[in-house]
Parts: sequence; structure tokens; C-alpha cells
Amino acid sequence: MNEGKKVQAIQEEILRLKKEKNALILAHNYQIPEIQDLADFVGDSLGLARRAQETDADIIVFCGVVFMAETAKILNPEKKVLIPSLDAGCSLVDSISLEDLRAWKAEHPDAVVVGYVNTSAEIKAECDICVTSSNAVELVRSIPEDREILFLPDMFLGAYVARKTGRKMHIWPGECHVHARLGYHRIRQMQTRYPDAELLVHPECGCSTSCLYYAENGDLGEHVHILSTSGMIRKARETRAKRFLVATEVGILHPLRKAAPDREFVPVDEEAICPYMKKITLENLLTSLREEVYEIDVPENIRTKALKALQAMVSVG
Repeated sequence: MNEGKKVQAIQEEILRLKKEKNALILAHNYQIPEIQDLADFVGDSLGLARRAQETDADIIVFCGVVFMAETAKILNPEKKVLIPSLDAGCSLVDSISLEDLRAWKAEHPDAVVVGYVNTSAEIKAECDICVTSSNAVELVRSIPEDREILFLPDMFLGAYVARKTGRKMHIWPGECHVHARLGYHRIRQMQTRYPDAELLVHPECGCSTSCLYYAENGDLGEHVHILSTSGMIRKARETRAKRFLVATEVGILHPLRKAAPDREFVPVDEEAICPYMKKITLENLLTSLREEVYEIDVPENIRTKALKALQAMVSVG
């Protein structure tokens, strides 16, 4: 069997098992194109969390990273939630431990703890509010101004939110290693090469805070958009621009090109690839559906605490 026929056979078996088992396949925007094209829904963390909460499927197969599958389980304790690879971790999640957070909270006992959704279930259980890049600004603005704020774990998103809201926050020094490499100087080089392009920047990027500064001074031109991945897709559909520079993980290029096939999307860095997001393949997705592995379990005492922090995230933005 040649490679094309083999891929087609795997895809057909995945779709057959999905129907037979009443399963829902969710895929993040950074997944490989073959996974995105098979999914029932492709989106960012917030969109995927909402779809997980709304489904009447018996099984949710999460094609993303482990913390996303945990979020689906927290929101749907009665559902069987699977992830095709347990190796699909996250460098940002690993940047803060439970011991780290508890010690930090002890230093600031009256602070509101705001946790980016890119955290483990046990970290979410220690947070007061969870946010995504789509709604972090709005949720932080909703916190009374006399309250101290701890923001974790992404320092670039935290700096972006602090600037947008004008709030003073204590920010954990964590980062996504993929987004951290997307720097201001690289963006300026690409803008020189493509002077007619609009710029799409994810707020996790290491350049986002400096982009805000330089954008306010007019140094990056007029067309700079700091957006979540879903926001990037909406912008690509709505604007008249024909070319975009994209500063985030390169997996987003596939849904962008599907959403706006008449536009050109150029990655700021072609090597901005998250190895964890690429751990899920057609082969292990098929195995996950066939054998119902690997099942995500969140202890009930952790789940109920984490759920309170997640409810605000899902309801806003």
C-alpha cells in the first residue's frame, strides 16, 4: 500500500470509529494539518473549552496538549476524555510547580491569583480566575482596583495585560520556549522584507510587550494586531490586506490559509514549531479511538477547585 492510500485508510478508520463510539475530536490551531482536517472543531484554548462543555458526545478526543485535555475533563467529569499522546506536554506549564505557587501565595496572602489556562489542573485549583489570551485583559479589568494581583505563568502575556489594563501585577517569570524566540528584531527584518504586510502577533510572544511600545511610537507602522489565534483568523477574514506576517507557532498557518485562501501568510520564523503539539499523529489518534487511550483523570478534589477558576474563563470573551 502506497503512502497516500495508507493515510486515506487511517483517516477513514478514524471517521468510522468516531461515529461508532459517538466521539468528538477537538484540535488546537497548532496541530498538524492532517489532524486539523479530521477534527470536528479546530480552535484556540477558549473555543475548545467551550466546545468540550457543550458536546453531547460520549468520548472527547483532545488533539492538543495535556493541560487542554485536563481542562476538558474538569468541565465534563462524566465524559471519557482521551489524549492520543501523553508526551504532548508544554514548556510553559512546566515553568511553575505547585510548591512554587503555594510559596508565592504565602508571600501575598490577600492577592487575587490569575492563572493563564496553560497550566496543570493542580495549578488551576490554586487560582482564583483562569484566563486565555482572548479574555485576559477583560477579566483582569474586572478585578477590584484595590486588590493585589498575581499573574502566572507567562511573563509576556502578563506584561501585555498589565500594559493594556494599567494594573500593577506581580508576574511569574515563565515562558513558552517557542514564543520566546519570536523577537522584535526578527519582526523588523521581516517587515523590511515585506513592507506591505500587516502584522499578527500572539500576546504570548516574547516580542509582544516591545511591539506595544514600538507600535505606540509608530515604529512598526499602522497595521499591528496583537491577537489570540482565533482572533488572527477573524482578522484575516475581515481585513482587506493581501499579505500578513504571522508571529506565533507555525501550525496557525493552516487554518489561516483555509479561512482566507486568497491572502498570503508569511511566518516571522519558520522554525517556531512546538514539538509537543506535533506529538499527535494520525496513527496515535487512530490508536486512541480504537483502544480508548490515554484517558485523562483529574481527582475530584482538584477538579472542583479548578472548575471555579475556569467558569469565569469560559463565560467571558
